[in-house]
Amino acid sequence: MHAPPAYTAETEGVVVRVRPSYLAAQSDPAAGRWVWAYQIEIVNLTGAPVQLVARRWTITDAYGHVEEVRGQGVVGEQPVIEPGDSYSYASGCPLGASSGSMVGAYYLTDVDGRMFEAVIPAFSLDVPDTRRTLN
Repeated sequence: MHAPPAYTAETEGVVVRVRPSYLAAQSDPAAGRWVWAYQIEIVNLTGAPVQLVARRWTITDAYGHVEEVRGQGVVGEQPVIEPGDSYSYASGCPLGASSGSMVGAYYLTDVDGRMFEAVIPAFSLDVPDTRRTLN
């Protein structure tokens, strides 16, 4: 088995890396439910600590249904990431279609209290080995 692809973006010295994977055991295509997990790694390449305080996601399925998700922190935490360190977590996303995409941003503060947005790169949610037809 190979590792899922990594999607990476860097904003102001903060690198966000995403690795999505399809969860066949939790999905039920006959009932119109497909589930993905995604592993996130946030790396602080700046010279000072940053704190992740909020997030924003835009989730789009293959039918064009768009869902916006906003919230404080990630997985119940608002981590401080020291210079040269990283923070990782895993989460998931159910869809009512067999494919889709996610994109978003983390809102971070620096030591001066300035808030900035770190891009979460757009990534694809695809069922492995599914034949695709481009129109």
